[in-house]
Amino acid sequence: MRVNGIESEDELKKAQASAQAQGTSISNYNEWEQILKSFEEYGVESTGSYAGDKAKLAEIEKTVSEYIDEIQAEQQIQVQNNPTNKENEKVQEISKTDGQQDVKAQVVNANSSEMMANYMKYYHLLM
Repeated sequence: MRVNGIESEDELKKAQASAQAQGTSISNYNEWEQILKSFEEYGVESTGSYAGDKAKLAEIEKTVSEYIDEIQAEQQIQVQNNPTNKENEKVQEISKTDGQQDVKAQVVNANSSEMMANYMKYYHLLM
């Protein structure tokens, strides 16, 4: 059953109950109910028809999606142009290199200590 002139979720429920009493149901009732819930939540007025509401919801979703894409693009540009971000990357790279140098120094110290200990052991054995 196709219905027009429904502008709220309550009106849709009443129309569905009426249709069920006649042994039919409203086409796309569940989807339309969700659309009307969204409209009510966001303060958007219904067009009064399923097709109109569906088209309006698609338009709203497209607009919101474009807006989100725009904001993300602006944020990406800000991140790329932010000198602090580049400086942070340099500091992180230096810290990473320093950490690698620390590990190398510890390995060298451990090896040289072991070599010195072995040398002293052999030296005392020979004497």
